[in-house]
Amino acid sequence: MMLKPARLMLALIAVAAAPAFAQNVATVNGKAIPAAKVDQMVKQVVAQGQQPDSPQLREAVKKELISREVLLQEADKQGYGKKAEVTAAIDNARQSITINAMLADYVKKNPVKDAEIQAEYDKYKATVGGTEYHSRHILVATEQEAKDIIAKLKAGGKFEDLAKVSKDPGSGANGGDLGWMTPAKLVKPFADAMVALKPGELTQTPVKSEFGYHVIKLEESRPTKFPSLEEVKPQVAEGLQQRKIAAYREELLKKAKIQ
Repeated sequence: MMLKPARLMLALIAVAAAPAFAQNVATVNGKAIPAAKVDQMVKQVVAQGQQPDSPQLREAVKKELISREVLLQEADKQGYGKKAEVTAAIDNARQSITINAMLADYVKKNPVKDAEIQAEYDKYKATVGGTEYHSRHILVATEQEAKDIIAKLKAGGKFEDLAKVSKDPGSGANGGDLGWMTPAKLVKPFADAMVALKPGELTQTPVKSEFGYHVIKLEESRPTKFPSLEEVKPQVAEGLQQRKIAAYREELLKKAKIQ
C-alpha cells in the first residue's frame, strides 16, 4: 500500500532522526553525552582488565559521565575553568596525552623484534658469566690486619669466628658469608681472586679493593642458573622498548633549535 505524501514525509523524518538520537545516551541541561564516550570509557575499563563489557558496566559508566557533566557545568558556572592553576593543569594534561599518543604510535611502527630480544638475552648471559660462586670474606682496613688473619686461619682459626672483626657488618655477623654471586656483581680485584680459588681454598695474600683488604674463602661453585628466555621475554622487550623511546627522544632533541 502506497503512503500518502504527508505520511511518507513523517516516516522519512523519523528514520533520519533515529540515528542522531541513538548517538546520545543522555542530555544534561541541554548538553548531550555521546554514546561514543560511553564506548570509549568501557573500552578503557575492559583493556585494563578491571571487568568485562556488560550492560551493568555500561549503565555505571553512563551514570559516571552524567555525574561528571553535572559537576563540570557547575564548576564552569563558578568560574573554575578560567583559574590559572586549572588552565595550567589542563595544558600539562593535554601535553602528556598528546606526547603519549605519539610515542604509542612510534612503538607500534617500531616494534621490538624477536631477534633483538634474543640478542639482548644472550648479551646478559655473557655479561653475567656461566658460573656463580659461594664465598666468604673478611674485610679489614690494613694489609697487615689481613695478613694476621690469614696466619690465624692457617694456624687452625675458624673463618666464621675471625669474620666478626670484618668491616662488612652484613656478612661479618654471618661468618663472612656472601651467599651465591656471579663475578659481574663484585668489584674486579675481589672477583679475580675469588674465581682463581678452588672450593675450600683461601687467598694466600690480602686482596686490595676500594673498600679495604679482603681475606677470601671459596666455599663452592656451580653453573649459573638463568631464567629461560620465555620467562623474561616481556621484561627484556619492555627494556628494549624504553631504550628505543629514549633514543627517539634524544634524536628529536638534537634536531630541535633550542636557544
